[in-house]
Amino acid sequence: MNSAELDYIETETDLNIKLLHMKKIGILFGQERSFPMAFIERINSKGIDGITAEPVRIDKVMQGEASEYSVIVDRISQDVPFYRAYLKNAALCGTAVINNPFWWSADEKFFNNCLATKIGCPVPKTVILPSRDLPTDTSDQSFSNLAYPLDWEGIFNYVGFPAYMKPFAGGGWKNVYKLHNIEDFFEKHAETGQLVMLLQEEIIFEEYYRIYCVGGKHVRIMNYEPRNPHHLRYQADFNPSQERLKQMEDIVLRLNQYLGYDLNTVELAVKDGVPYAIDFCNPAPDADRNSVGDDNFEWVVETMANYAIERAQSQEFGKDNLTWGEFVKRGSAKKKLI
Repeated sequence: MNSAELDYIETETDLNIKLLHMKKIGILFGQERSFPMAFIERINSKGIDGITAEPVRIDKVMQGEASEYSVIVDRISQDVPFYRAYLKNAALCGTAVINNPFWWSADEKFFNNCLATKIGCPVPKTVILPSRDLPTDTSDQSFSNLAYPLDWEGIFNYVGFPAYMKPFAGGGWKNVYKLHNIEDFFEKHAETGQLVMLLQEEIIFEEYYRIYCVGGKHVRIMNYEPRNPHHLRYQADFNPSQERLKQMEDIVLRLNQYLGYDLNTVELAVKDGVPYAIDFCNPAPDADRNSVGDDNFEWVVETMANYAIERAQSQEFGKDNLTWGEFVKRGSAKKKLI
């Protein structure tokens, strides 16, 4: 074997070793632009050897075959079932998907509230209601186990009025109703079709906060006023004490560590000194510069970039690189929740 052949073999070997150590971070997104582009640019601007970021590109999905990405940040699969299936396959082969697509598929807002009651996080009184209209391909014979009528008196006495009604599976501010009395409830519930709804106590708050949590350890508390027009909701002048900030941070960390979300927002409404968790199932939270503002945008871009790099550096193909919450981990270990 001549020297040229040896040089070729050494070069090819070096290339293979380099490829094995390259870590590609992808972001999967829909219509949004400001956060995905800034996230990619921020990671690449850091110039970390072997780490690159780009928009995810999918041209085929073969069962059991790994993707080229060490990490994928998911911003859209809640609306695109094809993407959710792609991410589950990628995760099975070792991609660290942010957030865990298996847990995200299983989770919903009513369960979140139920969990909060078990881990000491105050939440509004909440009940879940069957859909007003029968689900497709069912009949009244499909509901032999459901009492009719429901115990409406018990439900209304528990929740009280005013109350809010909203879809149990989320969906932003769509199909959200404020209800003032029983007549109002039945009138609005008649509009909800096949949606499964939550009926929830209204918390008349003095302060309200929307809070990013990244990696179950990084917290950004943002003043938020949901009663303002959408473009002004982050413009509020609440001035929480250090004690209040610590109290809210503890609640946010506890919720996210039990749920296992890498990126999430928690909304806390403070009434009589008590922060109530109103909404904390937001695994693809708003991160648009125009709505969250420059300072919050800078924080979430930088923090998510650093966290994605951290996950990429620890990722190994062929292994489970997903985040699993304490609820699942304790359940699999057959430990008590509390």
